[in-house]
Amino acid sequence: MSSNERLEFLGDAVLGFVVAEYLYEKFPSMSEGELTGLRAALVRAETLARVASTLELGEYLLLGRGEAATGGRGRQTILSRTLESLIGALFLDRGLERAKSFILSSLQSELQRIQEQKLAKDYKSRLQELTQAKWQLTPTYRTISAVGPDHAKVFTVEVVTGDRILAQGSGTSKQEAQQNAARSALESWVD
Repeated sequence: MSSNERLEFLGDAVLGFVVAEYLYEKFPSMSEGELTGLRAALVRAETLARVASTLELGEYLLLGRGEAATGGRGRQTILSRTLESLIGALFLDRGLERAKSFILSSLQSELQRIQEQKLAKDYKSRLQELTQAKWQLTPTYRTISAVGPDHAKVFTVEVVTGDRILAQGSGTSKQEAQQNAARSALESWVD
């Protein structure tokens, strides 16, 4: 039985190329650094394992008894490498265009998720830029409540500049609540 390491090597290269080309074409105004960050988020093991799980690739793996018994079919490293091997095999068997089509369709939901997270991370930065420009103040975030059991706590946070309460937001972590508060402040912003 031969290893899939060579296919994994090839699949990794094809994946990196296809994703880089796609991002370069789709986002012409993004800087090299932004493109690099987005590409890294799309091709990292965690993302590839999620895609492999969605495709149920773990169900088709031939594993040793020990690996199978200890959850190998769901292991992030194994799943991500399996997806890369599949991409390599698809490239060899069907060519670049078919591999490209598979990669882009498989990664579409991950790209959307990553873009939404990036946009959410930008809310606090954008609000800080506005408040500093308008009032020369940096917003602060105060937790006003934390409700629920430890495993399902919901935090409510308010964003404040000086003596102004700009908005509130809630989330399952303080960071998410802060982002939601900043987003609410931006959505209701009036110059």
